[in-house]
Amino acid sequence: MSDLWPKRQEKKQGDETMTAKFTRFAGRKSTSRLCRGRTERKGRVPTKMNLLRGAAVALVTFIAPALAEETPTMTYPETRKGDAAEVHFGVTVADPFRWLENDARKDAEVAQWIEAQNALSAPYLKGLPHRDVFHRRLTAILDHKTLAPPVERYGRYFFTRTGGLDSQTQLLVRDGADGVDRVLIDPNTWSDDGTVALAEWAASGDGAFVAFAMQDGGSDWRTIRVMNTATGETLDDKVEWARFSNIAWHPDGSGFYYSRFPEPEAGAAFSASVDGHAVYFHALGLNQSEDRLIHPPTPGQALLHTVDVTPDGRYLIVYTSALTGGVAVTVTDLSSADPAPETIVESYDDSWVLLGNVGTKLFFATQKDAPRGRIVTLDMSEPQCAFSELIPERSDAVLREGGSAVLGDRILLSYTIDVQSQVELYQLDGTFDGTVPLPGPGSTGIVRGRPGANEAFFGFTSYDAPLTVLRLDVDAKRTTVWAEPDIAVDLDRITVEPHFYTSKDGTRVPLFIVRRKDIEGPAPTMLHAYGGFGISMVPHFSPAAMAWVEQGGVYALANIRGGGEYGQAWHHAGRRGNKQNVFDDFIAASEYLIDQGITPSDGLAIHGESNGGLLIGAVVNQRPDLFAAALPGVGVHDMLRFDRFTSGATWVEEFGSPAVKEEFHTLLSYSPLHTIREGARYPAILVTTADTDNRVVPAHSFKYAAALQAVDIGTRPHLLRVETRAGHGAGKPTDMVIEELADMWAFAAHWTGLEVTTVD
Repeated sequence: MSDLWPKRQEKKQGDETMTAKFTRFAGRKSTSRLCRGRTERKGRVPTKMNLLRGAAVALVTFIAPALAEETPTMTYPETRKGDAAEVHFGVTVADPFRWLENDARKDAEVAQWIEAQNALSAPYLKGLPHRDVFHRRLTAILDHKTLAPPVERYGRYFFTRTGGLDSQTQLLVRDGADGVDRVLIDPNTWSDDGTVALAEWAASGDGAFVAFAMQDGGSDWRTIRVMNTATGETLDDKVEWARFSNIAWHPDGSGFYYSRFPEPEAGAAFSASVDGHAVYFHALGLNQSEDRLIHPPTPGQALLHTVDVTPDGRYLIVYTSALTGGVAVTVTDLSSADPAPETIVESYDDSWVLLGNVGTKLFFATQKDAPRGRIVTLDMSEPQCAFSELIPERSDAVLREGGSAVLGDRILLSYTIDVQSQVELYQLDGTFDGTVPLPGPGSTGIVRGRPGANEAFFGFTSYDAPLTVLRLDVDAKRTTVWAEPDIAVDLDRITVEPHFYTSKDGTRVPLFIVRRKDIEGPAPTMLHAYGGFGISMVPHFSPAAMAWVEQGGVYALANIRGGGEYGQAWHHAGRRGNKQNVFDDFIAASEYLIDQGITPSDGLAIHGESNGGLLIGAVVNQRPDLFAAALPGVGVHDMLRFDRFTSGATWVEEFGSPAVKEEFHTLLSYSPLHTIREGARYPAILVTTADTDNRVVPAHSFKYAAALQAVDIGTRPHLLRVETRAGHGAGKPTDMVIEELADMWAFAAHWTGLEVTTVD
């Protein structure tokens, strides 16, 4: 799932039934106002019994009339309205559900409210016809082993393996690229409920040790431990309060660099802010209290820092991000007798990624003066230390920094042309040296390899191609399959169609359509998008999409502005004051699907997570008539207070600040919480979140769901599903993923009219 996350981190890539009789009546306008219990009795605190009674009544009053062919109504759990309000630039904004911002671990009223919401939504979702079909198919499709491209260290190959229906991903090691696999770290043994996950990890330069981060219950907090590769022994070293960090070893294997925050006050970890992020060095065998500060925090600024070490171990790189899509860069020569950091990029305006080095020459991919990306070099031995262009920006393609590297004596560059990958090789002097063949249209991922080594690995995937690891002979420009999963889907029946449509202002936007080859007429459609933080939604295989498509539905993905599909300009056209372009692009995609006869007028479901959850909430308010069902997940819904929770302060550069008058008015104009249109006929909405999400705190979803339930917006259900012991998405156990997707897809199938049948 996509996520409000530092640019330097690897960003990884989310719906419906009841009865045919019920479908006939679901669209009719209710003859009575949507029941809200006693939510309007100002100041009344609902008891747990009242909340649960309301949920039970809701189940009876909603399902029974449906079976009796009567217009249904739904009684939602009682939600107290408070009198909180704020004045912004002369505008008074009421915030009656602010009490739902309180931590459920400490506030019994919030905990009871969550319990009542789940007591309403859980039976409803589990009672949907054919939910069991989606559950079985998702289980079958996810039941395969997927390997990630390996990292080689002195003949040892380290890689992760997603093992079928295991709760969590394992870390394995091979002696030799084709050796016998050995499980090195198995997080499935770490907890009874499978909610403790392996997060970031790194092998030392000689492969003797692995430093690995543990993620508990989906939280962004990490605890870092160290394992002896040969013996499997976990050392006594323990580093806590790491967050938004990667791990980079010192070349001599004496320890590693990482990023962390100050230890929060007791009981305040969940709501801790992002002040004080800094880079430290941990020496093996010492206590964390003795860790050495490498890059201090920046007072008064919500900046995040990540670290890297060049493959030869000579240079330490610190990237400092304000989440603008750009970073500042500091370099330290670790070979120096007196290593001193040197800031070579001071602004946060542009992206910079080190691809590798040859001696003192560093090779960077950047969007500085090149919105679609270019390659520049910097020789650290030269007194002026100035950048020189090596490979210029292209007008027909966008450079993918994360899929590029210095390998052997070549530079491998991954470009996207209309959101599909093309991989090329260049000599170190910038001379073009041919293309690398790919299995077909799709996208490539991170490249694992080293300068001076002829062997490299990278992943390839597409909407109809599960992740395959390719082994590259750099000199021969030849790839072979190193690992390939066996998927329980007949992919020969699937077709992928690239489309383009025109947005409101005339902008041409890509749209991918995935469906069965035998589906030609309008079919219930699931539309997905993200549209933010410069994150490109490149083609990738999705078991969830396959479970929808094999039922005869259409799965569509729109590459709307705000992402990086066409470079920096595409991102900037969808951020801050331009955010409405994101919503216009998505609405135009919805209209295109209907106008082209791909989707019936009453058969469109939409889903998105995180920034994509904000997208879904905003477009539903702007065009509720377009959609049959909406699935906003872990979304940012309160655009006037997002910067006051956990990492929200770092998103100001993307969204703008509620404290700036012009930006406040822009945020208020689309904030999902504040733009709900009472009296309009809304689609069915299933809001999903998790209780330990400390990136986009669940209060966003709580307040949004409460606001939806408090007004008359039609008779279709507006439900909240809260997962426990789960966070923003990463680290969620497989069984939880399947349960949530089965609920979402059954909900969307019902309200779009998708006919679900058993699939062998």
